[in-house]
Amino acid sequence: MAAKQTIEGVVILAQESRFQLTDDAGVSHLFVLSHGAFAEPSDLSILQKQQARVRVRSSEAPNLKARVAHRIELC
Repeated sequence: MAAKQTIEGVVILAQESRFQLTDDAGVSHLFVLSHGAFAEPSDLSILQKQQARVRVRSSEAPNLKARVAHRIELC
């Protein structure tokens, strides 16, 4: 099992179950929602419109550049 990582930042893009977050260092991170995440794709567009600061718990995904987001919470 891949190690989980927590990343904080601002949601700047959202499309369906995919989103991009920019952290405090200006680094962009791509994510895709896991099926078990406590968030829906419609939540992502709201977070993006609000430029919400969030904390994402994620793991690496085989054969994907995006990480799998297991949990998203407001900071």
